[in-house]
Amino acid sequence: MAADEIRGDTAGTAPVPLSVLDLATVGAGHTATDALRTSVEIARLAESRGFHRYWVAEHHSMPGVASTSPAVILAHLAAHTHRIRLGSGGVMLPNHAPLVIAEQFGTLEAMAPGRIDLGLGRAPGTDGATAAALRRTDRLNEGADDFPQQLAELTRFLDDDFPDGHRYARIHAVPGPIQATAPGGVQDPHRPPVWLLGSSGFSARLAGSLGLPFAFAHHFSAQNTIPALDLYRESFTPSDVLDAPYALIGVSALATDDEKEARRQVMAGALSMIRLRTGRPGLVPTPEEAEAYEFSPMEREFIDSWNSNVIHGTAEEVRAGLDDLQKRTGADELMLTSHAHSGDVRLRSYELIADAYELPQTRTAQA
Repeated sequence: MAADEIRGDTAGTAPVPLSVLDLATVGAGHTATDALRTSVEIARLAESRGFHRYWVAEHHSMPGVASTSPAVILAHLAAHTHRIRLGSGGVMLPNHAPLVIAEQFGTLEAMAPGRIDLGLGRAPGTDGATAAALRRTDRLNEGADDFPQQLAELTRFLDDDFPDGHRYARIHAVPGPIQATAPGGVQDPHRPPVWLLGSSGFSARLAGSLGLPFAFAHHFSAQNTIPALDLYRESFTPSDVLDAPYALIGVSALATDDEKEARRQVMAGALSMIRLRTGRPGLVPTPEEAEAYEFSPMEREFIDSWNSNVIHGTAEEVRAGLDDLQKRTGADELMLTSHAHSGDVRLRSYELIADAYELPQTRTAQA
């Protein structure tokens, strides 16, 4: 697999490639349809402004997050874009049979050849009860403990290279390489590159030992970012995929036309997170609701901690914050995620950040 299917090119004055992570957030008074329409608009903006990739995260049983089915959303985005890389950030591998993921992403690769990334995580992307419903088992640790084995199985399905005698040797993920071996068969040379995602050291070490690209969730585990990236680089072993480490970090970033409005929007996102963390998940509240909310001292402490890792303000303030973060971490790519009540605010944020980095403006053909 060519490294250029993983490494991106910088654009404008950005220090590294910039990308987008989307949760398809649903604000109060809006529908999932509204959120997914916004996802299309942001993906098309990202493509037209030179962002490198657009990933969709898997979450479940959260009213304010519509990205429960990344493969379905990615198929929709593929129909509305032409060049930008599309992928999962990520698919939670223990929630799914490896063969199913290989089939889904083989199908996506057939729809958008050379543009699909397969990012994998080992967390459930939800609470324990929902994870049990997804996996049809209450033995939730089993999925995480078996992650390396599941990863190896998925990779063999993608490459169609189970050894003779293996119980899956005669099972093939379609679309996939098996089609090239059939009489008259022709198979696209691309297959989705696999990324490992993480918020601690486990996936960092595994990604490094396998020579895979690594994506770290700085946006909700900032204290672990530098230790995890150091561990990834120290444990990295060159592979057919990469000859050197390549790590991106997910970053919460929100730019608005003035600093005060950025604070209002970020407070709404923080209130949404408080409700999620205390077992009361809901739609993303309006800034007005957040302003009227009486935060307890403990909640105020949580907000101060949470918002300290959200880079927000004017476009220039966000640019400065992103530049500083990239220098401190040495990240090879920054993947920006925005949390706001309104889709228009999120769309405007990416536009402002693109302008701050002087990203090129190219026309996107109508899909």
